[in-house]
Amino acid sequence: MRVKTAAALVLLGLIALVAGIGQLTFWAPPSTVTATLPADTKAAPLVVIDSKLESLRGGQSQITVKGDGAFILATGRPDDVAAWVGKTAHTTIDGGSADGKQLTAAYTAGDPSAPSPAGADTFATTQNASGTLDYHWDVPGDGNWQLVLATDGTKPAPHDITVTWPSNATTPWAVPLIVLGGLLIVGGVVLFVLRRRRPGSGRKASAPGGPSAAPHAAQPEMPAAGRSERRALPRAVSAAAAVVLALTGGAAAAHATTSPSPSGSPSGSASPSPSGSPSGSASPSPSGSPSGSASPSSASGGASPAASPNAQDKVVIDEQLQRILDQVATTVAAGDQAKDATKLQPRVDDSALQARTQNYKIRASVSSAAAPAPVRSSRLLTSVVSVQRSWPRTVVAVTQGDGNTTPQVLTLRQNDARSNYKLVEASPLLPASTFPNALRAGAEQIPLDSKGGLAFSPNEALSGLGDRLTNAQGSWKDKIPENAYIKDTLGYESDIVNASPNGNLTFTHTPTGNDAVAYRTADGGSLVVAALQFTIEGTPKSPGDKLTLQDDAAALAGGKEATTKMTLQFLESVALYIPPVGSKQPVSLVSATRNLVGASVS
Repeated sequence: MRVKTAAALVLLGLIALVAGIGQLTFWAPPSTVTATLPADTKAAPLVVIDSKLESLRGGQSQITVKGDGAFILATGRPDDVAAWVGKTAHTTIDGGSADGKQLTAAYTAGDPSAPSPAGADTFATTQNASGTLDYHWDVPGDGNWQLVLATDGTKPAPHDITVTWPSNATTPWAVPLIVLGGLLIVGGVVLFVLRRRRPGSGRKASAPGGPSAAPHAAQPEMPAAGRSERRALPRAVSAAAAVVLALTGGAAAAHATTSPSPSGSPSGSASPSPSGSPSGSASPSPSGSPSGSASPSSASGGASPAASPNAQDKVVIDEQLQRILDQVATTVAAGDQAKDATKLQPRVDDSALQARTQNYKIRASVSSAAAPAPVRSSRLLTSVVSVQRSWPRTVVAVTQGDGNTTPQVLTLRQNDARSNYKLVEASPLLPASTFPNALRAGAEQIPLDSKGGLAFSPNEALSGLGDRLTNAQGSWKDKIPENAYIKDTLGYESDIVNASPNGNLTFTHTPTGNDAVAYRTADGGSLVVAALQFTIEGTPKSPGDKLTLQDDAAALAGGKEATTKMTLQFLESVALYIPPVGSKQPVSLVSATRNLVGASVS
């Protein structure tokens, strides 16, 4: 019987062993699930791939795109993508079929073309491809992202698209079955080796009472051990068979239920967050070299700062801002070298464009006139990035590179989703000033007419700055301490008065209102960047008197002498810090410059 038991154990062990190994090899479930966009999907100039596809079936997906020739894949926040796509016809891929074999897509009718997304500032990243592209959802940061596929915006976007997810199928019983099979085989071998003949086998029993008694029918007597083996054998076989069936059935059930349903909600991105740019101060020493810290400091009194914004609301990420700055700096350098304002227009606007345009005109007539300070994209010392998602959007960057004796405060603005960021203000950080610390997670914008926990509203502070630059003994003398720019401006006005004894002169500094924006700082105060219009008007005191212009102003006015009226116009780019309510710090002028943009004589 032990031989039979051993054989049964070995057989069951082999069955379990084959079942376990099979689950890891020839019966193993597929490691991936692949869905394909149906071939009859309507073509469109743009294809939008929703972020929910990234983890629709659990785990990060891989997207394979095949196109005829070159195409572009751009990455952006969902609201940025929606705004950039706008009314253009597009196909949105946002799910998969229940069997996981097809992608589901919706076509939206609209305009037949769009600009090429290549290099568009609204997108965090853009990637050029040709033929085939494998994309692994290496998104540039946390939160939700969408992808946009396009060729040149006029031809149909690629629509041979497949998405592959991990199947997440597991074989939890494979190893237990292999172990159980091995144990059963070992047990069977041990029983076979230990087999032996049962003692007393085949002997007849004598009737009690001796030899004269009548014998009963001889029955072979089963030893106790034999009876136990005979009873145990069927039970052991049945039990072992039940275990094997249960284990193999459990493995099959596990395989059938471990793949998530495609209708499950996405679980979000697990991509590493991008590295942060410095967000602290870059304060210059009196000599003009930066000497401050580039890390935010805690509030030093005053009102408590507002709750930290969500970093996912920042209108640009660090790499995106650096890319934009590089393109702005390259454009400005080309315009400066050629002294051609038309070369500036793709990346420069408003005050910055007007200042350089007029400077080029002046230098064409006056060779000794100074050139504007160069715009550099590196080193990027700090930045202030808005979390206001509506347009227009503005960001501020503080950079210092070749030709910058002090750091430059650059203000960039994007008018709408399809526009690029343009330089609208540029001014040097003033000696001994400290650039306010901005929140690393992004800066809230403050309405210009709202105090919002500030000592003064941004409009009040800008008007006060105008008074401070006009009246040396005005009401704002003690509210905005004197610095290099205030001293220089008041001195310049005084010099003009002294040089024009036969003229009546007036000076005004008025906020233009075009480019002003106010951001919340880390201590609850505000950084305000704006443009002021500095106007000088003069009239002769008596008939026959004349007012004479300098050569640079004469180049714009078309003449040097005024017998009736003279007007000079400057644009002042300024950055102003407003402390929070209760702070002992004063309002301070952080950066400033003035550029002659107009002159007239009559």
